[in-house]
Amino acid sequence: MAAVATLLRDGAALSMSDNGDGPAIVFQHGLGGGEAQVAQSFPADAGFRRITLECRGHGASTLGKGRPFSFDMFANDVLAAADEAGLRRFVAGGISMGAAIAMRLACRHPDRVTGLVLVRPAWTFDRAPANMLPIAEVASLILDHGPERAKAIFVESQTAARFKREAPDNLASLLGYFDRPDAAQFAEVLADIAADGPSVSVDDAAAVAMPVLVIGNALDEVHPLSAANTLATAIPGAVVAEVFPKSLDGSRHFSELHAQITAFLHAHLNIRSLLPS
Repeated sequence: MAAVATLLRDGAALSMSDNGDGPAIVFQHGLGGGEAQVAQSFPADAGFRRITLECRGHGASTLGKGRPFSFDMFANDVLAAADEAGLRRFVAGGISMGAAIAMRLACRHPDRVTGLVLVRPAWTFDRAPANMLPIAEVASLILDHGPERAKAIFVESQTAARFKREAPDNLASLLGYFDRPDAAQFAEVLADIAADGPSVSVDDAAAVAMPVLVIGNALDEVHPLSAANTLATAIPGAVVAEVFPKSLDGSRHFSELHAQITAFLHAHLNIRSLLPS
């Protein structure tokens, strides 16, 4: 059973879950995700203690007063959650936005982060990458027209038609942004994060000196396989894996994802060094 706590940060009440026993991994969700997304993606039987902070506006966490929303803000919140959990050192990981947060933490706090698990990364080294344009489009429509009218406009757009042909799983995620009960408020988060980046350079990546796993899949326009390959090439010694496309078979995708994460954690990390002293 997961323990759930609330972390107060700058007027935001952030939901923090603590699952399992063993060495610690701080594993973050993607943009619009939360604890449920992480629980689906991270293997429950990996033998690790998993801490996940639901970022501002995600899951049960409130938006707070700070603006704009940014990777700097989210990464600082996650580091505060690690402190709250009593973690001196930990593996950092995540999905999409969570992977970018983990990468930022590893580069900014190499004394704290001992390994990286980057799943379906959407950002490499640039702000507002082209693969974030559909999310920016959704955010702009909601902010300009409200969720209901915005969805009607979007489903008739060229972007929706292209995603229906080439990346139906991504399309389902994009449509889900319109249907959120807090869609009008959350659009601000979408707009700010889609326009931002983790502020990690190629030189920063080249200086990463820890075990790193980068996992990508094909048929994914928001998380292009090229992003995973770019990061894996830039990070010395990184292990890169391709899992079955989520859009074709979700069960197979998650089965392969769990297997890759579990194998990497046990093969490439000195887990005894991560146990609490």
